Formats: sequence, structure tokens, C-alpha cells
Amino acid sequence: MEFQQILFLAILAITLGLFISEKLRVDLVALLALLALTLTGILGPKEALSGFASEPAIIVAAVFVLSAGLSATGITERIGAGIGRAAGGSEWRTIAVVMPATAALAAFSHHVMVTAMMLPILMRIAREQKLAASRLLMPMSLAASLGTTLTLFSAPAFLLSNDLIKRAGLPGLDIFAITPIGAALVVLGTAYMLLGRWLVPKREGETPQGDYLKLDRYYTELLVEEASPWVGKTRGEFAEAFDKRLQVVDWLRQGMRRRNQRMDGKLDAGDVLLVRASPDEIASIRNEPGLALHAVAKYGEKPNEQPKTEALGEEQLVQAVVAPHSEFVGRSVADIDFLRNLGVVVVGLWRREGWLHGELSEMVLQEGDLLVLWGQQQNLEPLAAHHGFLMLMPFGGREKPRRRAPIALLIMAAAVAAAATEVLAPHIAFLAGAVAMVITRCVDIERAYQEIDVRIFVMIGGVIPLGIAMEKTGTAALVADLLLNHTAHWSPLVLLLVMFGTAALLTQILSDAATTVLLAPIALALAGGLELNPVPFVVCTAMGAVASFLTPIGHHGNLLILNPGRYTFGDFLRVGVPLTLGIAFTTAWLARWLWLDGPLLPGSIG
Repeated sequence: MEFQQILFLAILAITLGLFISEKLRVDLVALLALLALTLTGILGPKEALSGFASEPAIIVAAVFVLSAGLSATGITERIGAGIGRAAGGSEWRTIAVVMPATAALAAFSHHVMVTAMMLPILMRIAREQKLAASRLLMPMSLAASLGTTLTLFSAPAFLLSNDLIKRAGLPGLDIFAITPIGAALVVLGTAYMLLGRWLVPKREGETPQGDYLKLDRYYTELLVEEASPWVGKTRGEFAEAFDKRLQVVDWLRQGMRRRNQRMDGKLDAGDVLLVRASPDEIASIRNEPGLALHAVAKYGEKPNEQPKTEALGEEQLVQAVVAPHSEFVGRSVADIDFLRNLGVVVVGLWRREGWLHGELSEMVLQEGDLLVLWGQQQNLEPLAAHHGFLMLMPFGGREKPRRRAPIALLIMAAAVAAAATEVLAPHIAFLAGAVAMVITRCVDIERAYQEIDVRIFVMIGGVIPLGIAMEKTGTAALVADLLLNHTAHWSPLVLLLVMFGTAALLTQILSDAATTVLLAPIALALAGGLELNPVPFVVCTAMGAVASFLTPIGHHGNLLILNPGRYTFGDFLRVGVPLTLGIAFTTAWLARWLWLDGPLLPGSIG
């Protein structure tokens, strides 16, 4: 063994130790490994920094922005709500609908984002239909992870594998090259969770701490403005247009509750609708033509008196909890006169129990009520110390440019099509799509930057040099020769299973990207020694890194559902071991069929 190989293995061992110990963040560990490879002379500066300009790093950053555009315009939320409606009220039907739909979403987005989006939807379904949340959340998280095997760009491991294949001088894979395997795995996973539901414990969902402050429905008032497109439309048409976004609770005209609340009643200018809405909807009302927050229109903005100035840019929404024994308890919003006394306007209210009717200003406040306040920053800051409020917090709503949803869908479809047809290189196609999302204002530039997970980007840029160093020092060839000496008589199918299994075990302590970078060069060298097509060996390695469900720590999505589903470590082992074995055999069998001319139907395992 040469000195550079020993030096590389020492750096690799220290890097793995730091990854496993989690004493430092994974992105920092990747950068330290990059610096060590450079300072020891194993890699030159250009080789060490090549990961940051690589296709995988660019595609991952671009996909984060594309996903942000779909989320910001309400597309993912609308799809998630549609999935919830189709799921019905039975456990088996919910699983049968949610798993394929979630997998399809994850194929074109980030699986953690999809898991986070579906989590509250399934918790609500479980609560309303009296189903065990634990029976729904694990299948959903599994489907989100399996969905990443449907396209080449949905998981960093596949991008890194393709990059390695190209650097070996072989033709790169197209973005749907692994789709046959991924589709089979989604079918397998769905069937497994339907037939093996008894493996998942029945436990009621646990309400996450702080859920009191993550409320999904506030009461607020909408004003139908003059010349609004809603003037003359019926309440039924309004309810249909805002289905699942707003729930109309009451209808007022000239300050009086209308006796005729029928769906065929026609709206008029000046009408006020008391609605229940999510924080995002409240923040997005300004984008709806002809509608305004009633309290803001009444007390805040006065466009006829003077033009808006830059000072209006300081206006914001916050939420405040009415404190126990507060001076506000037992008094109505109008009686307190928030605008005159505190310089803010009440635009929304949340109450733990009961339904509200009538004008918001006439609501008598109770202890624990949560108010949504609108005002300028200089007026909101003193409220934090006001003894009438228990606490003051930022309002969680984000403005959603829903009218740009068709544009966001078109951009995403165009980026995928351009990459799939090779009209543009994949990283250029997705980068162009990300830029288009920002230029068309489907997502603002600040949010686009916020949505890019810098840790993943830096980690990919930092671990790619490890793979380069493994090849350059001959370590990959050395390990492959050792494997070859002991496995030369083994069938290709068994070797593919070995590569999958090794990656499946290693990914429990490392990320899928790090696992792929370490093992894919070995797979490439092993295939070369056997004079076989290296693609299936590399793909099986990446699949093992992505589609192994042995523990909850192997995938970030599993960590999201761990507490809400009240799962234990043993739950994942009991469900995951048989499933991972099935996934391993399916992956190896199909990879052999796709790239090694093996049989599609069982009949030979050689």
C-alpha cells in the first residue's frame, strides 16, 4: 500500500468518525476533509473545489428553488389537499392513495419538503376519521423517500453517481433512466404497507410542542371592495372559488348580520365576510383582486388621502396572546379601540373552542385568545412589554402568489422536459428554471435563497473530492481487487446485492451522498475488473444509500414523523428490515435486466 493511500485512508477514517459522532455539522466536516486533501497534496486546488461547480451541486440548488416556486404559489398545498380529499375515511384507502401520490410529488421536489407538507394533512385526516396516526405517517414518509428513486435529480446520490459515471468516460444517464426501478419500488412499498399494516403499531398522533402557536385557522374579515369582480356573484360561487382556502362563517352588510345566508345570495360592494383562514391566506389577501382585510381597509390604509410612502413597507402582521387577568378580557375589540390606544389594527382572531359569528370588532375577548395585529413596526415593538399580552410573536403566514401557479407549473415542466430530451444539459435546464421562477415572481429572491439548504450544497461540494481522491490514489481499485479476489465466482446478481447491502448499512450513519461518494468508485472498479457494465453496480450502490429503511436516522423525513407518530427505534426495524430486503432484491434484479441483459421474469438467478 502506497503512502498516499495510507494518508487518504487516515483522512477518510477521521472524516467518517466526525460524520458518525455528529460533533460537527456535516457541511463543516466535508469542508475540513476538502482542506485536508488539499493541504496534504493528494488533490490540487482545482480538483478540491471542483465539487462546488459540479452538476450535482448546481442541480440540487436549482431544485430547491423550483420546489420553493411550487410551494410559494400554493401548488404543493393544493395537491396535498386534493390527496387528502381522495383518501377518504378508511385506513387502507388512505394508504393506497397517499403513497403513490406522495411518491410522485417527491420525484420532482425535495422529499423532506413533501413529508413536511403531508404531515399536517395526514394528522388532520387521522383526527377527523379517528384513525391511528402512526398507521398513516410511516407509509407516507416511506413513499416520499421511494419517490426520490423515480428521477435522477430527486436525490443527491443519483446525481453524484451519474457524475462519477461521466468522469469514468462512460455515457451519462438520462433523468428517467432509473424510473423503471423506482416505479417498481413504489408499487412494492405500497403493496407492502397495505398488506403489512399490522407491523406498524396503532398509536394516536402526538401533538408537537408549540402546536398552539402553529394554528391553521384564524377568524378574519374580508371586505368586498367597490368595482370588485365579486360584486353580483353568489356566495356559493365565492365558496367554490376559495374551496379549502377560506371557510365563510358569516355574512354582514352595512354592519348587520344578513338573515339570508343562502348560497344563491348575491354579494354587493361593502359586504363583509367573516371567514376562517390559514395564516398564508391572510397574508395573501392583497393579491386577490377586489378583496381586502376589512380592518385594514377601514382603519389602516387611506389611499384617497395621500399616496403610499416607503413607510408603509414597515407594516407587518404579528400575533399576540391575551394574558390571564388582562385588562382586555371581557371587552370587545371595538371597545378597546386598538388603533387609538395601541396604534394597531386587529385583523384576525383565534380561539381554542367555539365558533364565532358577527363582526370581528364586536367580539368579546377571552383569556388565551390569539389576535393577529396589523401595524407599523414602531407601534408593534412596545406591545411586547404590554402587560395585557402574554407574548408577542411573528405571524407565521407567507404571501402566496397563487395567480402565478400556472406559470410555476409551466416552468417546472419545461425544465424537466429540457433535461429529459437533452435540449439542455440537466444542470443548465434546472438552473434556467430556477432563474425563471424568480424572474416571473413565482418566488421572491429572498425566499429562493432561504429555501436552498446550504448544508446539503456545501456537503455535496465537499464530499465529491473524497471520491476523486479515492480514484486518484488507487484506493478504489485496491478495495475492488480485494473484493474481486473473494467474489470472482459470484453471480452478477449477488454482487449487485452486496453493493446495495453495503450502502444500505453505511447510509444509516452517513448521508446518502457521502455513502455514494465512498462506495460508487469501488463499484465502478469492481465492474471493471469483472469486465461488466459498471452502470448497474453504481446504480445499486446509490439505491442502497437512498432506499434503505432500517432505522429512523437513515432519512430526515423519518425524523419529522418520529414524534408525531410516537414511533420507537424498534418500529422502524420491524417494518424496515423485510421491506429493505425486498427493495434490495427488486433493485438488483431490475438493474441486471436493464443493463446486463438479465431475465425480467424469474427463472434464473445466475
